[in-house]
Amino acid sequence: MVATLTRRFGDLDLAEEAAAEAFATAVERWPADGVPPNPGAWLTTTANRKAIDRIRRENKRDDKQREALALHDDDPPEPLGAIEDQRLRLIFTCCHPALAMEARTALTLRMVGGLTMPEIARAFLVQEDAMGRRITRAKAKIKAARIPYRVPSAEDLPARVSGVLAVLFLVFNEGYLASGPDTDPVRPDLTAEAIRLTRLIRALMPDDGEVAGLLALMLLIEARHAARVSARGELVPLGEQDRGLWDGALIAEGHRLVRERLASGVAPGRYQILAAINAVHTSAREVGDTDWSQIVALYDQLVRLDPSPIIALNRAVAVAELDGPEVALAVVDRLGDTLSGYRAYHAARADLLRRLGRSHESLTAYDRAIELAGNAAETVFLTRRRDQLGWCSGPAKMTRGEPRSGAVVDGFGAASGVARGPRRYHDGVS
Repeated sequence: MVATLTRRFGDLDLAEEAAAEAFATAVERWPADGVPPNPGAWLTTTANRKAIDRIRRENKRDDKQREALALHDDDPPEPLGAIEDQRLRLIFTCCHPALAMEARTALTLRMVGGLTMPEIARAFLVQEDAMGRRITRAKAKIKAARIPYRVPSAEDLPARVSGVLAVLFLVFNEGYLASGPDTDPVRPDLTAEAIRLTRLIRALMPDDGEVAGLLALMLLIEARHAARVSARGELVPLGEQDRGLWDGALIAEGHRLVRERLASGVAPGRYQILAAINAVHTSAREVGDTDWSQIVALYDQLVRLDPSPIIALNRAVAVAELDGPEVALAVVDRLGDTLSGYRAYHAARADLLRRLGRSHESLTAYDRAIELAGNAAETVFLTRRRDQLGWCSGPAKMTRGEPRSGAVVDGFGAASGVARGPRRYHDGVS
């Protein structure tokens, strides 16, 4: 609805406020009058009327001809480009390169993903009022710069798509592991919307390797949705999941996309490599069958493209499965200055220390990870792991096929190309 109103009135603030007023009116009237036969049409009509009333009341439109067109809206809609989808137009507007990357991401999470201001602020690790000002400035810049509400032309798409992909992955991540303690631990509405929009962009750019890679990555992560949260509301790491609950159709589609990119002979980008890592995980019938040497090799390739500390953390967790926790811990400890405020760093370190029998240090690291965790299901998992430290002493003994690493509950750093964005990037290893 917000996208439709934005197309008609050309004002994100007006569209958002009118939509909110329409829903408030529905809450007030529907219990007494009954739900209308077509609720969506009723809400859209009501929102349009609210927007027109606001224009008249506040006299915000100096161009009377534009106002008249908005009131009557008799003209056919302008062409939408290769794909007629209002949300796709909205995301390209929110992700315009005139906006800073942080502003693009926050605005998309708000306008396309429907996240609340507190949820977005938590994802970016900033105060709610600061995030509100950031989004307000982004809206004002769109309006002042007359940023067009449209899908770019075919010639402009390649230059615009990388920023859009980064934002879509962040929207997906918020659904994959919600940032708020009072929300559902996973939000399938957001992951589904991110996948839907990525499919639309793939239809626009069928030969783009990173578009295909991101779609494959999302599908392979989403395939594990049914196994990721237990009946007790606890997040379940990859090694402990019931693989019989995984969605075979999504896995098959993701694997097909990965194979197509490998067959192209073109050097892969970060999304394609992350998709390949997830393809290795989802190819293993049991956790003990996982080809960790292949995963480490893929991380080595990814580090050359993106030498970020979060990618280094991801690689270290995989190294722990191949070379042991002591080797991995040495790598992780070197990342402490950079990742001291990142809960996945402390969760990884806690697990490695646990496996080495250093229970007191592990307990401290788990406490810090729990303090930083914003997701209720993740908190339950980390708390249980911490409480188990009192039941054993000495290095943890493992047998083949037993899941060894619960180090990073919910994956690690995938979209690290997003400068100064929220530290909530995952490669889907849960």
